Amino acid sequence: MAKSRRTLIVDLARRERLTVRQLMGRLGGGRGHRTFAGTPEPVADAIEEWWNLGAADGFNIMPPVLPSGLVAFVDHVVPILQPRGLFCTEYTGTTLRDYYGLPRPANQSRSTAAVPAVH
Repeated sequence: MAKSRRTLIVDLARRERLTVRQLMGRLGGGRGHRTFAGTPEPVADAIEEWWNLGAADGFNIMPPVLPSGLVAFVDHVVPILQPRGLFCTEYTGTTLRDYYGLPRPANQSRSTAAVPAVH
């Protein structure tokens, strides 16, 4: 554990007077990162708040149960985020390279240079 992470965790435990059990419950899922749960609207609100404050540039969704937890997020939270402009409604291309407008690199296996024959 990096010293800075350790310092944050110790400060949190002292500031909130957490027992070891409470501290583990607080940090277990996110390994020291902020975690939150709730119904779709408050989850969407929390994501929007962090985004608008510049506190995050993306989110890792870690549902407690897979795949149903991820399906619930996609079915119930994503439709709230889309009209707020916080989640894409469509993509411009079929690949990540297309989405970012990056050129396709030359095919390395089709070199125009002559390949020496092996005898």
